[in-house]
Amino acid sequence: MSRLRVGIIGTGFMGAVHARSATVAGAEVAGFVGSSPAKGRRAADDFGAGAGFDSVEALLRHGVDVVHVCTPNATHAELCRQALASGVPVVCEKPLATDRLVARELTELAAERGLIATVPFIYRYYASVREARGRLRAPGHRPPWLIHGSYLQDWLAAPEATNWRVDPRRGGATRAFGDIGVHWCDLAEFVTGQRITRVQASFARAVQARPLDGDVRPVQTEDGAVVMFETDAGALGSVVVSQASAGRKNALSFSFDGPDASYAFCQENPESLWIGGRDTNQIVMRDPARAGAPTGRSASLPAGHPQGYYECFADFVADTYAAITGEPVEGLPTFSDGVRAAEITDAVVTSAKGGEWVEIGGRVAQSA
Repeated sequence: MSRLRVGIIGTGFMGAVHARSATVAGAEVAGFVGSSPAKGRRAADDFGAGAGFDSVEALLRHGVDVVHVCTPNATHAELCRQALASGVPVVCEKPLATDRLVARELTELAAERGLIATVPFIYRYYASVREARGRLRAPGHRPPWLIHGSYLQDWLAAPEATNWRVDPRRGGATRAFGDIGVHWCDLAEFVTGQRITRVQASFARAVQARPLDGDVRPVQTEDGAVVMFETDAGALGSVVVSQASAGRKNALSFSFDGPDASYAFCQENPESLWIGGRDTNQIVMRDPARAGAPTGRSASLPAGHPQGYYECFADFVADTYAAITGEPVEGLPTFSDGVRAAEITDAVVTSAKGGEWVEIGGRVAQSA
């Protein structure tokens, strides 16, 4: 079978991650499109791609088998539309769209065209995460009733720190939750099998003004969020999200607590899963040779060779390409999961504005 030809739109950090993952997955990076023709050509040179293209239209005319969208949030929808309308599968960075109705429209368009379309919720690909998922879903295992955790970073802790995400015109109405909180919620639902049904959220800022476009401007989006929620199985939950917590680099962690066992995972120490029992606790190390260990692409790295972010991303991309070529793939995050993230995000933003419980789907929940 010939190698898939990949087009990448976006030349920043995430564009580089996608290019690396595409190459590891055995594809050919046929070209880049940047925010300027010069950036596209520079990225093509840096990554040994076929060419730098002046526009998305030129890339699509050149002919590619899949497009990766790695640009600021507000541009995702139109770029996805262009690729899907041309009959090309898409990998789109989250959020799929800054509006849940638009996210649903894109998902329907991909389905109508019969195209594979995915969103990189790559933390699903840690073998320890899959271990927790498998154990929780084993027959007879009672579900967790308390679902909690956090996702903490510090890259915006300094008052002078800034990024395009600070601008709601480019990043959307939410920053910390929309950027990283959705990853945590996706993991919570993926691992437990429970669906978040309603939320109550509060937003806060650590810094009131930041540099933006050559000036210092008031910050309009949150540096952090606290979200309480309930699930369709009756569980109670909470997640704390921050992009301004000094010393926390990429500290995604969860604890899913039940009457039979509790499961705790930390992304900064991903080689182990803590399992709590009423009589004994244990730490299960990632080892594909252990009886009962998860199987598949995300669990194949030999024990003692730490599985990290790059490996998980490459496994996600390889799964996407396998699906494009017709191979069945379990646990692949698709545009439908992007819609789910957009629905939860919309409810969180609405709740943070009004301070009330909001059901997923937009309706303010009735008081108990």
